[in-house]
Amino acid sequence: MRLSKIFPGVALALSFLACGGPEVGPAAINEPVGASAQAARLSIRNADPTVIRVDSTYISAEVEGGRIYVRMASSVNGLSSAARQMVFGNPNGWAEVWAPQLIKSGTTYYIYFTAGAGSAHRMYVIQSQSPNSGYSAPASLALPDNKWAIDGTAFVYQGQWYFVWSGWVGDTNGEQTLFIARMSSPTQVTGARYVISQPRETWEKVDINPPCRVNEGPEPLIDPNGQLHIVYSANGSWGSNYCLADLRLKAGGDPTYVWDWYKSNGCLFGAAANTIMSGWHPTLYAKGVGHHSFVLLNGDPNTSPPAGPTFPLAYHGVNKNEYPSDFWGARYWYSGSFQWWGNITYTRGADKNTGWSLKFYE
Repeated sequence: MRLSKIFPGVALALSFLACGGPEVGPAAINEPVGASAQAARLSIRNADPTVIRVDSTYISAEVEGGRIYVRMASSVNGLSSAARQMVFGNPNGWAEVWAPQLIKSGTTYYIYFTAGAGSAHRMYVIQSQSPNSGYSAPASLALPDNKWAIDGTAFVYQGQWYFVWSGWVGDTNGEQTLFIARMSSPTQVTGARYVISQPRETWEKVDINPPCRVNEGPEPLIDPNGQLHIVYSANGSWGSNYCLADLRLKAGGDPTYVWDWYKSNGCLFGAAANTIMSGWHPTLYAKGVGHHSFVLLNGDPNTSPPAGPTFPLAYHGVNKNEYPSDFWGARYWYSGSFQWWGNITYTRGADKNTGWSLKFYE
């Protein structure tokens, strides 16, 4: 996320800010697993990575100066040295353009992004038959209720298109809620918006200066049992408490019904020990980790990996040994990996749900 999402009225020249492995449980992972000698930090000094694979080519999108750029390489790490091609020059002159999200459906590439200023932030989409040229003019997604909206992406689950995003319930900045809505196509949202998560757990609202009530950066994934997951970022992107947590849809559940979703009992990937779910461990080399991208074929959760192997992950973060005055400016893209982790129980009061969770590696 950009700094302008967080602190209203601060003197920063920004006008408006919003706040597969074996089927074992946590007892079998009391020691950190799979950590590399150091986190794989790419040379891309930016936030909010989106990376997909098309055949054997890895394609990413990023924002700088209100413009959107695409890179192409033969590996995730190779994106560092890949030339970037501008695909959106911001002809509308929007003050802020944030968090592009790239997918491919059929022969068409779509980039969803947020643009606007202050409470006027809304979701837009551009499309092309080529990943790095020829994109259309931006079209508004016209989300239900027309409220502040960021970090959106489209996906198909059980034959139905959905759009998931982070936004406000009302017209003012209070907390960032995750919403979902049905779509009739990759560019047309239909029907109502539905809440699927709000930052109400203690571990996802630990920042107190300013108060942080953030759920954002939702990314869909489908587990080996066919259940839908939305992995999202919690806490403030301005510091070490930023982390990844999981929403798991119960078997046979309705994605638009909030009580069919179960939330992990803490962060699954993050630097702050007090936010991490029991049996998981804090990151060793990077902090402020979040706003990730599962590197999937065509960016499609229906190509999610099976249980067993690890698969590529991209995320942003700051080196743990750095204490920059500008935390946002110190963020880089990192490449890591993830795998499914079985037989994990999420609780909601007295209610419990057991199924696949995720393990992330730096």
